[in-house]
Amino acid sequence: VQLQASGGGLVQAGGSLRLSCVVSGRTFRHYAMNWFRQAPGKEREFVAAISWSSSTHYADSVKGRFTISRDNAKNTVYLQMNSLKPEDTAVYYCAAAAAYGRFDSYGMDHWGKGTLVTVSS
Repeated sequence: VQLQASGGGLVQAGGSLRLSCVVSGRTFRHYAMNWFRQAPGKEREFVAAISWSSSTHYADSVKGRFTISRDNAKNTVYLQMNSLKPEDTAVYYCAAAAAYGRFDSYGMDHWGKGTLVTVSS
């Protein structure tokens, strides 16, 4: 299983970005998909998750601003980020987990390389 994230960039505070993560392999629909982020000098933190049946869970810091979704036909998970804040600046990673419900790094089975999001004030 390989994951490839894209869509990062530079945006002004209050703006929007949509991240995408394409997953190789025919078992995508069986995985729970997650987004994490790591800001400079900080630990990696959970952002959002979506189960195979599209149940979702969000970190409190992004609830109401970010939306995770998936398209099983395209083997792709998305993270729509609205009302971005400078504190959202980080490298964003997508991750696949065999089980949904453990929202930490140790529960992930596969990781993609990150995509950098920079929010200017």
